[in-house]
Amino acid sequence: MENIEVTQELILDLYSKYVLRNNKKPLNVFTFCDDHQIKESDFYFYFANFDQLELHYLKYFMDQTMMLLHQDENFAGHNAKTKLLSFYFTFFEQLTLNRSLIIYLIGQDKDKLQNMKKLWALKKEFQMFIRSLKINESFMDMENEKMQKFENLKNKGVEELFWGHFLTTLKFWMEDTSSNFEKTDIFIEKSVDTSFEFLEVKPLKKLLDLGKFIFNEKVKNR
Repeated sequence: MENIEVTQELILDLYSKYVLRNNKKPLNVFTFCDDHQIKESDFYFYFANFDQLELHYLKYFMDQTMMLLHQDENFAGHNAKTKLLSFYFTFFEQLTLNRSLIIYLIGQDKDKLQNMKKLWALKKEFQMFIRSLKINESFMDMENEKMQKFENLKNKGVEELFWGHFLTTLKFWMEDTSSNFEKTDIFIEKSVDTSFEFLEVKPLKKLLDLGKFIFNEKVKNR
């Protein structure tokens, strides 16, 4: 691969193509680099090993998502709920473009602890994004009683709540067999709506609506 700049993106692309064609990791870094005519030192400049490389993938898609969102000049002016919806639709569009790779990375490993490890770098980035939405400020116009209930939810708890929601959405997308994954889009809309209604202490109707949708998709249709 003479006269071609070896970048992080290039290594990620070469690795993804290898594992998708072979359904396994390369034998070692030497053979991987030798097969693609790149220097080991170029690989090690970005990654210590294949495991670290795999940990980087979802964070990479997160970074791409944030870049695309901030290219929209209207994004900064949106409220927290609209920003979160925009994030989900853009992020899962990125995942869909790389679905086979995502399934390989986290869909085949039965070790849930290992799967969570692969999501760890992404979790930090996601929670930073949730923090940036300043969701608590979105409800400053709520009645005093509602505001008090919201204040009782610690910021960390809110971040964990939305992280749990993100994992549920990821699992739904991985199991979605609908055309163009349109049911994932429906799930995102309903569940994000429900999450914000919950924080506004008006959850029942939305929870029932979401529950009905999940029942129809995961129970009734089996």
